[in-house]
Amino acid sequence: MVGASLAGLSAARSLRGQGYDGRLVVIGDEIHRPYDRPPLSKEFLAGTLGEADLVLETDDEDLGAEWLLGARATGLDRAERTVRLADGREVRADGIVIATGAAARTLPGSEGLAGVHTLRTLDDARALRAELARGGRLVVIGGGFIGAEVASTAYALGLDVTVVEAAPTPLAGPLGETMGAIVSGLHADHGVRLLCGVGVKGLSGESRVDAVLMEDGRSVPADIVVVGVGARPCVEWLAGSGVELDNGVKCGADGRTSLAGVIAVGDCANWYDPRAGAHRRVEHWTGARERPAAAVATLLAGGAVEPGVPRPPYFWSDQYGVKIQFSGHAAGADSVTIEEGTAQDRDVLAVYRRAGIPVAVLGMNQPRLFVRWRKQLAAAS
Repeated sequence: MVGASLAGLSAARSLRGQGYDGRLVVIGDEIHRPYDRPPLSKEFLAGTLGEADLVLETDDEDLGAEWLLGARATGLDRAERTVRLADGREVRADGIVIATGAAARTLPGSEGLAGVHTLRTLDDARALRAELARGGRLVVIGGGFIGAEVASTAYALGLDVTVVEAAPTPLAGPLGETMGAIVSGLHADHGVRLLCGVGVKGLSGESRVDAVLMEDGRSVPADIVVVGVGARPCVEWLAGSGVELDNGVKCGADGRTSLAGVIAVGDCANWYDPRAGAHRRVEHWTGARERPAAAVATLLAGGAVEPGVPRPPYFWSDQYGVKIQFSGHAAGADSVTIEEGTAQDRDVLAVYRRAGIPVAVLGMNQPRLFVRWRKQLAAAS
């Protein structure tokens, strides 16, 4: 098991749950046992959740695994069936689960400049939480979900917040232009500045950041900068291994890779989606929890099982007191209609359709109605 976050833990649980009773080794590049990442940009950052609340393992859980933590994988030898580690150790395995996740993208030229943060790990969140506690001016680069959640949390903590987004409309990728504009309108509702349609040229400051320099010549003063411009799959260590790579590890609809006895799950896995007829890399908590069961079944059966159809992806976000839920794929929809609520009140239930068939649903403070539509979406897949 290479990867000790939610997807790796879910795969380990599935292995034991499906009857595997052999040696189980879990390799993780962080020193921490598996922890929950979604609260890092919300409750943990706000100080309302502690580290003990993030633990994913239950008190009485014992998977009988060997945990190699703080150990980074550097290679996979397919002939010897071994995983090489940065400290020189090698771990041999008959079956291998790749669950190395993704790493936050950084801003070129920001290395070594104090006050500049990304948010992906517990250590990232610890450092950012300490900075936010001092107050000041925060600039968030990137108007996606992580950036929006950090902005929302910082606003609640009393900071002066600006969000910078290179695209004309934040969240247009996952939600489409219309609903992306409605959801990102939460920033303006709460007095958070939103600068769209202009890129970032760089940062200024000698030892510590003092401003974000925009491509249109503007300079936005900053005491703290959070870079939230997406993540890249952690698959460099697989180069030359024979595992096919394409925006992560290229997989079938059940997580099997191009090498027998090797599966991939979680944020690093680019699974085939039979509904779309294409591969999709899904970076969502629900996928990391649910998909490993199918991949493990394939691994234990030696690939002799028919792959099923994964449930439509689901994710949620909490921003400025509004619960946002989404399921499906907005890309390819030719219409979106608000079925309940109003955009002005930010309490909408919107359904995306293609040729009249629902392909995605978005809820803002509509949990009951959203659950109903999500079930319909899953049943129709």
